[in-house]
Amino acid sequence: MADLRTESVEFPANGEIGRGYLAVAQGDEPFPGVIVVQEWWGLDEHIKDVARRLAAEGFVALAPDLYHGQATKEPGEAQKLMMSLNMGDAVKELVKATDYLASRPEVAGRGIGAIGFCMGGGLALNLACESSKILLAIYAENDAFAGESVRRELEQAVKAANIDHEIVVYPGAQHAFFNDTRPEVYDREAAVDAWQRVLSHFRQNL
Repeated sequence: MADLRTESVEFPANGEIGRGYLAVAQGDEPFPGVIVVQEWWGLDEHIKDVARRLAAEGFVALAPDLYHGQATKEPGEAQKLMMSLNMGDAVKELVKATDYLASRPEVAGRGIGAIGFCMGGGLALNLACESSKILLAIYAENDAFAGESVRRELEQAVKAANIDHEIVVYPGAQHAFFNDTRPEVYDREAAVDAWQRVLSHFRQNL
């Protein structure tokens, strides 16, 4: 992995202190910025790794800690954490994180990108609705959380909002197919292709 710098950061959010994991590309600054939105597990090592991967590709990535210090590997506990999260407040916190990232001296560009997974995918969509004009949505075909009807509703909504968009569905892939720490669902071929699509999307638009 290319040289990069990581650190824990703080930013004002909802009258409190928001925290996150920052990964910064090394080289000739400034770089485009990307918000990385966690899965329902919390700000775990996989999400931190995604931030580092983005930094290695020439971005400044910030993964906000929406559970404020809590993370788990147990599905039941993850569901409890997700259910206890106020989604409206979480979106507000992401907006504040976006403002903070945009203010960093390492960051410049035409805007801040956002990428999210699982629960974070929905939150990233909400964040995008606050400001985005271009959307790339990537789904697994076999996903009980985001099936065909959800994908159809999204397409109708973004068309109605006149948002330029691309929706990609990977045949045969499972929910969380991008998470390489979960061999039972990881789909390497789909994950590699999705990552290249994301990088191309960000490089063209940030």
